[in-house]
Amino acid sequence: MVKILDGKKLAEEIRVALKLEILELGEKKGIAPGLAVILVGDSVASQIYVRNKERACESLGIFSEVHRLAENIEEEKILALIAELNEKNEIHGILIQLPLPSHIDSQKIISAIDPKKDVDCFHPENVGRMFLGDPRFFPCTPLGIVEILKRYEIKISGKKVVIVGRSNIVGKPLAMMMLRENATVTMAHSKTENLKEETLRANILIVAAGRAGLITADMIKQGAVVIDVGINRGENGELAGDVDFEKVCKIASAITPVPGGVGPMTIAMLMKNTTAAAKNI
Repeated sequence: MVKILDGKKLAEEIRVALKLEILELGEKKGIAPGLAVILVGDSVASQIYVRNKERACESLGIFSEVHRLAENIEEEKILALIAELNEKNEIHGILIQLPLPSHIDSQKIISAIDPKKDVDCFHPENVGRMFLGDPRFFPCTPLGIVEILKRYEIKISGKKVVIVGRSNIVGKPLAMMMLRENATVTMAHSKTENLKEETLRANILIVAAGRAGLITADMIKQGAVVIDVGINRGENGELAGDVDFEKVCKIASAITPVPGGVGPMTIAMLMKNTTAAAKNI
């Protein structure tokens, strides 16, 4: 019988431990971790993500402020806000809600964040440190995936891991993190010839392509572990992953649901990184 990898349950366990850590930080150093989020535009999905982050901060005792900016804001004004937040002592983490509008240079904005406050681990310095094996932070979604596997005692070392998707947010950093765990890693993407041939080799298949139902049951090796990072909204508003969950459940030994799998763990890891940033000042 397939094991459902319950990210929601794990995230709650992590929050309980973090709450104690944050209380101890307040008692010993008089510090409450602080997170600033910059949200540009009125994307419904982005607003939901930011609201979830606000709630998570509130439940843990993390100071939170959200800067909601107009869609047509000038790049210079965002850079000025980041400069202000970089100097603000009560802010330990700065997060830019992506994607940004097309007239904004995302990399320029991310590069303006103080690397010590870059709790999403997107700044070039932090990416470089991670690739060189001296990480300050790990990106939240890949870190959440590794945590799921470890907490469910799924062996990574020596296993064949196939990652479908090569984004800077998930695919690329996750490949490096899996190498760090001694996995043998293959990256597949939209230009991969015969994707099925690659996915069938996976002991652990991680899908972050952003295409609903991309991975079907005939593309899964018997007994493989499947991590579905995709969040896609159907015509009726229902959420679905990149994996055909119902049919893949009959083949896989373990699988994450959508929703309730990777998503809650991403937010839990953001809280973890923000707390770590506060402890390291």
